[in-house]
Amino acid sequence: MNKIALFTDGLWPHIMGGMQKHSYCMAKYFAQREIFVDVYHAIPFGKEPPADYSEFGDEELKYLNFIPVHFPRNHRFPGHYVWESYLYSKRLCRQFMQQLSKADFVYIQGFSGWYFLKNNRNKIPNGINFHGVEMFQPAPDFKEKLRHLVLKPFVKTNLKRADVIFSLGGKLSQIQAKIVPDAEIVEIPIGITAGWTAQSVGCAGNRIRFVFVGRYERRKGIEELNIALENLLKANAPFEFHFIGPIPAGKRIEAPEMVYHGAVYGEQKIKQILVEADVLVCPSWSEGMPTVILEAMASGCAVIASDVGAVSMQVDEKNGVLIEAGNVNALTDALNRMINIYRNILQKMKINSVKRVQQKFLWDRVIEQTVEFLEKSIGTE
Repeated sequence: MNKIALFTDGLWPHIMGGMQKHSYCMAKYFAQREIFVDVYHAIPFGKEPPADYSEFGDEELKYLNFIPVHFPRNHRFPGHYVWESYLYSKRLCRQFMQQLSKADFVYIQGFSGWYFLKNNRNKIPNGINFHGVEMFQPAPDFKEKLRHLVLKPFVKTNLKRADVIFSLGGKLSQIQAKIVPDAEIVEIPIGITAGWTAQSVGCAGNRIRFVFVGRYERRKGIEELNIALENLLKANAPFEFHFIGPIPAGKRIEAPEMVYHGAVYGEQKIKQILVEADVLVCPSWSEGMPTVILEAMASGCAVIASDVGAVSMQVDEKNGVLIEAGNVNALTDALNRMINIYRNILQKMKINSVKRVQQKFLWDRVIEQTVEFLEKSIGTE
């Protein structure tokens, strides 16, 4: 295998997001394996392409060719994101066809390969990764259900046209198998860099320290989490709760136990907060395989999380508690359980989190699985 074309709607740190971070890591670790990668990535409308790609090392850059493609300007009509994604995929495909060197495999993130899949006359081997396929997961309200209805048929079309569907595992594989029953589904998780793994795991004190990481978004379950926290405060439970992310003032609880850090952009600062925490709480209505759960696990946190997407691949009774999405009583019970759990049992959960990351979710292992599949797929073993 000589070259991969990576299609994505953004590249971290130029555009923030889980898919964008995944694209960055894939490019980085393919390059470390001395595999050439043409990286087709989105540039926001009206913005200039990056002046450099210094987030990659000099040796990695020898194997990376970056092709920035402008994303269309934002429209205001219903369903505009679908239309803009299609236009972006068309621009990207035209750039791809202008390249002189042929890719052995096209790896597609989300909608970025839409036009290519529709017009792949040369039958170039390809695979698509829609990560969380959230539009096929539970929705917290009517507005979100409508958004799901708009997206579903277009996601289904792209999945059907791809040669291979890359799944992060868990319930995501089941969802995609129902959408495309005859599809080849390949389960490969996301990864995390070894630098995140804690050298030692701190012991919990008398007051359990919980942490939530993320922006305010209805599907993240902050409304349900706030109700559960109010229940704990009324019961005078001994705990602290730390929020990392831009939580609106109207969604904050005024209490000494509540700590709002706001948006934290420095990775080292986030690591520090996670290392000092005991339990990450992720009560989302829908997810793929959240990087934040891996980061918290690597930092030595037990986890309370909704059993959605591929979360069950990350969390079980050995390192945390899985709950039903949107179930406030289950969330309250899980928080209480962690507050009252024997500290030696909690310590074992925290240690198990680190071990699981080391065994299954380091990027060296993830890229090895990916390369092994690609070589088998295109017959270059």
